[in-house]
Amino acid sequence: MPPDAPIELPADRAFEAAGGTVGLAANVPGPALRSSRRRRRAEIAILVDPRFPGGTAGAVAAEIAALAPHAAIEVHALRTRMFRERGTNAKLAAAIEAHGLTLIEDAPVIRAETIVLHNPSCLKRDSALHQRLSCARAFVVCHENFLRPGGSEGFDVGHCLGLIDAALACGLPLLAPISPWNRDGVLAWQARADGAPGADWPVTPVDWFNVIDLPVRAPSGTPRDRRGRHSRPGFEKFPPLDRLRAQFPAEAEACVILGADNLIADPESPRHWRLLPFGAMEPAHFLAEIDFFVYFTNPLWQESFGRVIAEAIAAGKVVITDPVTASAFGPAVVADAENGQSGNLARVIEGFIADPAGYQAFVRDAQARLARFRPDAFARQTMSLLETSGEVTHAAL
Repeated sequence: MPPDAPIELPADRAFEAAGGTVGLAANVPGPALRSSRRRRRAEIAILVDPRFPGGTAGAVAAEIAALAPHAAIEVHALRTRMFRERGTNAKLAAAIEAHGLTLIEDAPVIRAETIVLHNPSCLKRDSALHQRLSCARAFVVCHENFLRPGGSEGFDVGHCLGLIDAALACGLPLLAPISPWNRDGVLAWQARADGAPGADWPVTPVDWFNVIDLPVRAPSGTPRDRRGRHSRPGFEKFPPLDRLRAQFPAEAEACVILGADNLIADPESPRHWRLLPFGAMEPAHFLAEIDFFVYFTNPLWQESFGRVIAEAIAAGKVVITDPVTASAFGPAVVADAENGQSGNLARVIEGFIADPAGYQAFVRDAQARLARFRPDAFARQTMSLLETSGEVTHAAL
């Protein structure tokens, strides 16, 4: 659905089956009330653990920039046990400062029309969410997949949503998936989590996608077999070593891996690989050294969105990944059904090298498709969600 398309949110399935109506459709205000809401700025409180590394922090930083011109924003720190040894993410801190905001610590009660809580999986080691959350509507943004490939839980979803539910005084809580695969996992979890906190919450009809606002660089006119990938060094981000060898073979002109902390320590890592630890190089500099971004993860884990893929596209590279990860980006990436395990990967790369004009055309088209993730598209979609969800009143307000 285009970001500016009209949005109709479905009623909760279980309640609807019983003959009632819940969800956003039951709370849509009349024209006079909608007109009143448009005369003032929306109030949005963003709640996130500010120590998230990688994609979540980058997504929230970009979200702040996208929404700040359209709403009164507060950013609250959710200090969880998961990141006790980390400091505040530099990108997130910079975004907060750039928009004249302050990271609010230890507020016992967070009150706003809308509360956006990012990545509930960060609560998996906690026994309580100590802030009380008072709002008309709460969006719980599901960065971490609820289910792994094969159907097992990615984390204790019921526990994390239960902590949020216990802290909420809210007219309407919603789950907000960030990609098609992420959405499928949320809905599948709800279908089997009868009675668990969050199992009956409405799910937003559009994805709460990562905001992509990156400088676009022209693709090479003479692509070569220079392959690379980057990510955090977690085991889940990397396929087994034998698969990685097939994806980055000796016959390639260059094989560069950023975030390769574990591979650096592995004596079986091929000598032709250039291995760099996480944070050793700015992603933009790393991407300048390659022409093909080859990105596959551990088969027991699935990327929920793939922000690094958008970074590679913007940098002017052809991205090759698995079909599920590719689903968030459509024709902007090459989906390899063989997951880089057969000769198909080499054929794709050889085909682009033999057709430089085709390489350039593919990259330029991919970069144009990133427009649907731009800040203005995200802002339109978010403000439309707030409009559609209506003026839900609650005694706690």
